[in-house]
Amino acid sequence: MQILLVAVGKRMPQWVTEAYDGYARRMPRHCSLKLVEINSGKRGKNADIRRINKEEGERLLEAIPAGSRVIALERTGKEKSTEQLAASMEKWLEGGQDVVLLVGGPEGLSQPCINRADECWSLSKMTLAHPLVRVVLAEQLYRGWSIIANLPYHRGE
Repeated sequence: MQILLVAVGKRMPQWVTEAYDGYARRMPRHCSLKLVEINSGKRGKNADIRRINKEEGERLLEAIPAGSRVIALERTGKEKSTEQLAASMEKWLEGGQDVVLLVGGPEGLSQPCINRADECWSLSKMTLAHPLVRVVLAEQLYRGWSIIANLPYHRGE
């Protein structure tokens, strides 16, 4: 099984890349985490934001491998605890199906991306900067794995 984090944006600050890579490297081979970056649209003073969001969504959808379980990350989605994430990850491992986590750009995901998703999750009711979402997701996936593997990283109740 592989977890693909398909996210809009290619030029992230160094701290984002280093933090994401640090957690992704800790994941085991049979539950690997791979980042697929999608070109973001050019946003300027007179940019057509609706068109940009639509085009980004099309590129995100094109990056989804056939047969994958798709989870859209959206502020209005369902919140999960770390323990619930670990339980989901166990089911993914048992099923062997690849999982795709979709992360939109500054305006979020297009409606077709949300419609394509098997589930819609929220990391917080607050709006998070999309580069930060990569780091939070990678850390939480590693934390979920540490629960499954009974590693001391997670110090939950």
